[in-house]
Parts: sequence; structure tokens; C-alpha cells
Amino acid sequence: MDEKMQNDQIQLFEDQRIRTAWDAQQEEWYFSVVDVVGVLTDSKDPTAYWRKLKQRLKEEGNQTVTNCHGLKMTAADGKKRMTDVANTEQLLRIIQSIPSPKAEPFKVWLAQVGRERIEETIDPEQAIDRALETYLKKGYSEEWVHQRLLSIRIRNELTDEWQKRGVEKGREYAILTDEISRAWSGMTTRQYKQLKGLKKENLRDNMSDLELVLNMLAEASTTSISRAEQPQGLEENRKVAQRGGRIAGNARKELEQETGGPVVTHENAHTLQALITGVVEDAADWTEEKT
Repeated sequence: MDEKMQNDQIQLFEDQRIRTAWDAQQEEWYFSVVDVVGVLTDSKDPTAYWRKLKQRLKEEGNQTVTNCHGLKMTAADGKKRMTDVANTEQLLRIIQSIPSPKAEPFKVWLAQVGRERIEETIDPEQAIDRALETYLKKGYSEEWVHQRLLSIRIRNELTDEWQKRGVEKGREYAILTDEISRAWSGMTTRQYKQLKGLKKENLRDNMSDLELVLNMLAEASTTSISRAEQPQGLEENRKVAQRGGRIAGNARKELEQETGGPVVTHENAHTLQALITGVVEDAADWTEEKT
């Protein structure tokens, strides 16, 4: 796991340092458990605190600590030492077991998220409403958000089709998604995210209008071909995915030929929103000058 990780990155929580590592292969952040325990408990010896907590969790049969990785990270004295790290899910489970006022907001938030997920299972429309609200709060335009929600529906139709055709959820879905992405954009999903400087962020959330439209065209085309030909298994569906992606790929190439510029760019949600903000501010300045 060490070779695939970027170690010793620092994240701050209440001005205290937490060592982190990014696993590019798994697309997963890992956090130093001792550092998090130190922040949330104000313990003078967070290592000892974590040792006792880990022992208690093991005695309770908690699998979280069993699945925690050990990773070499730079200690306060500058030397590399093995330390327990946890991914986001594991870390939240550990936080639930920490009796501390600083941990309480996390516990409240986890309870709220759990309640919302149960409500969404009973009434799926609530998930759509919450997604719309979340995107708007992040600064996306209402037009982009409605397009993004449409892309979710198109994606769900594609994965439903794959399930009917004997494709296994998880690894095989990822393989076919890469085939579609490579056929229309020239890159796998991971390469596309690297171009945009993304890690854990959702790729579609960082697409421009044109990128999102072409990605939808690729996935919708794949679904249509699959419904017409009814392929079975991974290999037959791989060929369909390539054909569906090529339809959008041809559209991309034709558009780039007409405009003289690339459709797929390094711009992500942050840069795109900054660009839109700049245009709006320039327009506002121009209006003020004319009035």
C-alpha cells in the first residue's frame, strides 16, 4: 500500500495537525488515528489513549480496529514510524466510540445522516430534493444542477441495464465505465480525474456543461444499443460500451473541429465557478458604467 500512497500530507482541524495519506489506487484518504484521537480528546498521551480504546473495541468484537492499516508516517521528531491509519468510514466508527465533547458534533451529524438515508429509502424523492439543495449551496447554477440530476437518471438507467445483462456491480461496472469514458473523452475515469486535479471528488460534479452533455450522450447511447442487442456478460457489454462511447466521441471531435478548442479541459468545479463569477462581476461592472 505504501507505494501507491502520497504520505505525510497534513490537514488541519481546529488548528491542529492531522497526518493523512492518499491511496490513488483505491481513491481513498487515510488518517492518522492517533492524531485524530489527540484532537478530539485533548489527551496528553493520545498514543496510550488509542491503545486502550483499541483494546476495548477489540474486546467488544468491533471489526473496525482489526481492519485498520499500519503506515509509516513522519512523527514529531522527524523520524518515520508505523502508525495506525483509518479510512473515512473506519474513522467515523472510531469517533463514535470516543466519549468527548469534541466528538459529539460528529455523532449528532452521523445520526442525522442515518435518519436522512432511512427517509430517502421510504421516499426517494427526498434524495432528489436534498441533492438539488446541496448543489445550489455549493454555488452551482440551477440550470447546471437540473442537467446534473438528469445525468444521474441516465446513469441509473445504464446500470439497471447492465444488471439485467449479467454485469457484476463494482469492478465490472468500473471497467465498462472506463470503456465509455475512453471512447468519448480519450481517457479512463482515473486519467480524467487526474487531468482535473481531483482525488475523492465526483468527476461529473467537475464537468462543464459540454462535458456533462457528451458524457450523458455516451451513457444513453450505450443503454440504447444494449436494449436493442441484449448483450450478456462483461465482454459483450464491453463492446457495446465502446460503441456507445464512440458516438459521443465522434460528436466531441466534430465540435472541436468546428470551434478550434478542446471540450475536455483541466477545469474543475472550483475554476468553472470562478470563471462564471468573474463573467457575472464583469457584466455588473459594465452595467454600472452605462447607468
